[in-house]
Amino acid sequence: MLMHNPPHPGEVIRELCLEPLGLSVTAAAEALGVSRKTLSAILNGRAGISPEMAVRLSIAFDTSAESWLNQQSQYDLWHAEQHRSELRVKRLVAA
Repeated sequence: MLMHNPPHPGEVIRELCLEPLGLSVTAAAEALGVSRKTLSAILNGRAGISPEMAVRLSIAFDTSAESWLNQQSQYDLWHAEQHRSELRVKRLVAA
């Protein structure tokens, strides 16, 4: 079941992971082994969580990689569903 307007995973990282630990974007990016630019793009919703980033986050915050990918999938699917009526797709049925 789709969540109603789920938050971007970047918001979750910022609010539930970085802020409680008092981590700056720079410090978190260094700990994750990525550039500040890469992490900033995720935190600001300009980039999504890749499988590799999901693994990095799971190691850093003792979570599961699957949970991060599920959040990204729910976010992407919800936004895609908002444009369902604009898609020009014909239903295919057996003859």
